[in-house]
Amino acid sequence: MYDLEYFLLILTRVSCFVFVAPFFSLNNTPRHVRVALSVFTAALLYQTLAPVPAVEYQTVTGYSVIVLREAIVGLMLGLGTSMCSAIVNFAGHIVDMETGLSMVTLMDPATRESTSITGVFYQYVVMLMLIVSGMYRYLFGALADTFVLIPVNGALFQMDSLLISVVKFLGNYIIIGFRICLPVFCVILMLNAILGVLAKVSPQMNMFAVGIQLKILVGLSILFLSASMLPDAANFIFKQMREIIEAIAGGMM
Repeated sequence: MYDLEYFLLILTRVSCFVFVAPFFSLNNTPRHVRVALSVFTAALLYQTLAPVPAVEYQTVTGYSVIVLREAIVGLMLGLGTSMCSAIVNFAGHIVDMETGLSMVTLMDPATRESTSITGVFYQYVVMLMLIVSGMYRYLFGALADTFVLIPVNGALFQMDSLLISVVKFLGNYIIIGFRICLPVFCVILMLNAILGVLAKVSPQMNMFAVGIQLKILVGLSILFLSASMLPDAANFIFKQMREIIEAIAGGMM
């Protein structure tokens, strides 16, 4: 009975992490695949963490509180990594706003949400980099290390530390997002200045109609030319994932 209780607590943390973490939480990933991945990962961790310590509780309500605590640990770790992957959507919205494509949205089959064209492009590139670089292995390795740093029923939520980590992450969120869209932002800013000068020089020209077409052409050209910079942007995001996981885990020790 003690073994089953301990295994279920491990499964709770792992399944909550898998259903929230990037790449594994995509809606086009079958649910039974995510369930099987959670069960097999929990079984491996159960064998690794042996011998099994006794989980101390008095009533069913006490055990439910322990289950809820493990679920919160898994959700917070997965949510931190998922928020890092949302940086590309922020950058994509800025790019579309500058190029005049902000009103053109489409349904992302991965998240089933209405997103911008550039945001979907950035998101799939980052997901591809996540697979190629083996970042998904780091996520599972970090999850396994949390059972050593934060034992089952041993999470201590330090709200001050967690709040500082979230505030620091939000600052880096905006900085990294602007770094990704900086080439398009700077070129479109220069284009707006040139169009403003031309509007003063030749007021008979319809700069509004000309500017819309130029912004789209120039924006797509810069996206094509700056595609080689996306691996470096993915490194920024993956570095932020490592930092936020370490910060969240440190706030629950």
